[in-house]
Amino acid sequence: VTMLTALVSLLSGRPVNPKLAMTGEITLRGSVTAVGGIKEKVLAAHRAGIRTVILSERNRQDIQDVPAEVRSDMEFICVQTVEELLEHAIGLKFDAHKDVIVAGNVPAGNVFQM
Repeated sequence: VTMLTALVSLLSGRPVNPKLAMTGEITLRGSVTAVGGIKEKVLAAHRAGIRTVILSERNRQDIQDVPAEVRSDMEFICVQTVEELLEHAIGLKFDAHKDVIVAGNVPAGNVFQM
């Protein structure tokens, strides 16, 4: 999730809050999936002064493993899709019907046309 967010931030010119941490993996269909080591990652982020963490909805139960005094000092944003991730990370919103390109309908002049 971090690599995608960094690339979209660069291409869109929308900065990512430096006090925001994120973790997770992305499927080919744009779902944000669970990863391990949530407790350790959150503790490291907290030590670094970060107070907001974006993670997969599938990792929500792992937040309970974080000590209560750290949990109470942080905000956790759980996401399921890349669209949700980018909305929370850089404020980029998607129109679900407008921003989808149906397979085979690539606009003329697109870099994917040969």
